[in-house]
Amino acid sequence: MHDVLATPIEFLKGVGPQRAELLRTELNIATYGDLLQHFPFRYVDRSRFHKVREIAEDLPQAQLRGVLGAVRMVGEKQGRRLVSSLTDDSGTVELVWFKGARWLLGSLKPGQEYILFGKPSSFNGRFNFAHPELELAATWEQGLDASLQPVYSTTEKLNAKGLGSRAIWKLQKTLITQLTGQLPETLSHELVEWLNGVGREQAHRQVHAPQDQDRLDAAIRRLKFEELFFIQLQLLKQKLQLQQSLRGNVFTSVGEHFNRFYAEHLPFQLTGAQKRVVKEIRKDMGSGHQMNRLVQGDVGSGKTLVGLLSMLIALDNGFQSALMAPTEILAQQHHATIARFLEGLPIQVRLLTGSTKTADRKAILTALKMGAVHIVVGTHALLEDRVQFNRLGLVVIDEQHRFGVAQRARLWAKSEVPPHVLVMTATPIPRTLAMTLYGDLDTSVIDELPPGRKPIRTVHRYDSSRNAVFGFLEEELAKGRQVYVVYPLIEEGDPEKVSRSAAGGKELKDLTDGFESLSRRFPLPKYAVSMLHGRMDQTTKDYEMARFKKGETNILVATTVIEVGVDVPNASVMVIENAERFGLSQLHQLRGRVGRGAEQSFCILMTDERLGNDARARIETMVRTNDGFEIAETDLRLRGPGDLMGTQQSGLPELHIADLVADAALLQQARQVAMRLLDKDPDLRDPGHANIAASLAERVKGKPLWGRIS
Repeated sequence: MHDVLATPIEFLKGVGPQRAELLRTELNIATYGDLLQHFPFRYVDRSRFHKVREIAEDLPQAQLRGVLGAVRMVGEKQGRRLVSSLTDDSGTVELVWFKGARWLLGSLKPGQEYILFGKPSSFNGRFNFAHPELELAATWEQGLDASLQPVYSTTEKLNAKGLGSRAIWKLQKTLITQLTGQLPETLSHELVEWLNGVGREQAHRQVHAPQDQDRLDAAIRRLKFEELFFIQLQLLKQKLQLQQSLRGNVFTSVGEHFNRFYAEHLPFQLTGAQKRVVKEIRKDMGSGHQMNRLVQGDVGSGKTLVGLLSMLIALDNGFQSALMAPTEILAQQHHATIARFLEGLPIQVRLLTGSTKTADRKAILTALKMGAVHIVVGTHALLEDRVQFNRLGLVVIDEQHRFGVAQRARLWAKSEVPPHVLVMTATPIPRTLAMTLYGDLDTSVIDELPPGRKPIRTVHRYDSSRNAVFGFLEEELAKGRQVYVVYPLIEEGDPEKVSRSAAGGKELKDLTDGFESLSRRFPLPKYAVSMLHGRMDQTTKDYEMARFKKGETNILVATTVIEVGVDVPNASVMVIENAERFGLSQLHQLRGRVGRGAEQSFCILMTDERLGNDARARIETMVRTNDGFEIAETDLRLRGPGDLMGTQQSGLPELHIADLVADAALLQQARQVAMRLLDKDPDLRDPGHANIAASLAERVKGKPLWGRIS
């Protein structure tokens, strides 16, 4: 099976070295297996033929049968094009090609009967087809089936070399014919029967050369299930293996540090959700196996406190803890929060980042190695080889998806016995993504806000209502509150965040101009307006942030540098300029900077009057709900999983035919089937599961076991 699919694509009839190189560079198709998994993205019904007299401009596509007229080149230089015509017994349509003309000129045969397929349009009262698909009628009739034609993704370069969708379909038909009898089954007989008896070879044949819609639907379901099933099986088996093979430090004690903090220093009563999650963590850390747990919680739900309680359990058992955050500002915020919580307790908490001064760094490193530092909070600086621990027992990773998996492995390796791992995220992860990204982790959700917190009121205002918005800000400032105003750009023409062309030609508000406008509207000495953005040096950032925290600044004009790590309970209003330019997740994170105190807080989304459908959907979602999980599900539908999580760090597996959004129910089924299978046969030794075991082994061969570091 695998030897055949590994055959270089140039050996397939109709490809050759030149086309093979194009397929490799343009579509990443290098082998038979790559081509087989280059699935159609849609199908067109080719069973109906139109007459020329039936052509109308509103037809999305039309198929004609007629005789090809003379083929000739016309025009000069850039206006040069290939023209012809097609005639049936009811009339004639014109044909034109602007690209690939030289190749077509030598391959088309005037006077022969052709099948034409394309989008009709009219010019000077006559219908024409630009870049239609053409095939000799005699060749067409010899095809495997002509009623449902697959449409494959291709590129301009491939089209220019005669490798459009139709040509790729021909290669697929050649391949599946050549592979007849050479695609052994990957699923058990029981699962194949459950999938309407559609075997692997049959599924590929139907997807690339469908006989009818029912058989096509069954084949697609079979291949989607197989893809999702093996992803879930791999994650679940990996989790099972780690639980069986990797011992973890046993934290049996809940001692003086935890109990004293809980009784005397707890800043507020834990919510039911926090108590539940702490119990789950305690159970994990006392099991004798390494904990690998993901804690999801919306902005302000109290994840940091849960993480701190976990670190106090580690300390009570004689172990150190490390909390790693993706940015310096977030690491500083965590350090400040934890230090404030632990004030007056004999617990050493230190901050280690890239900007830690040399003398302080040396002292921290020495204390860590000796065990004198109990909790260290830091950024990527914690990954450096010179950072060594005395007894590292717990690693807390905040916003996991922002770290590369190999980077996290370096932190995990700083202990002989694997440290317990607690992953925290304030980015709510849709269920389908959580099952795929973190399917090998145990998951906890903090789904309650601390008592006293009021839901943030979110409103949408157009630029024309700016004066009314300023009036509202005056009212809030008069109550002693503070305001954030966030801009997508630092200054006009700033390339860092978003270009004008990306905004569809709209003028984008920039921070520099906004700061000047707000300073005029809210002048000294009555008001103080400050600025914060990513180009400032760290000292200036710290100074401006400290002023805002102390209440010395009334309005903080900023970019998304304040998205995470800023906690000012007195700030009650978040104004987001050009809100249509931000993703839902980012809007939700920005909104979470307010509503951290007991007072009613507000988020005002400012936009241009002209909004696209997706932008309007994002704004309406933000106004409708504060539920981060609902927002994440909407974001997933609008943007897709890759964009949502970030393509480089997401860890998303490559999907060839399944879709995490459209196939959410099938993904859930695949996970349940995989769980039942491993419950009955954890080592996949049952002879009936031999196909599954062999396919899984092939899929994981040569891949690092990243799951053990979460």
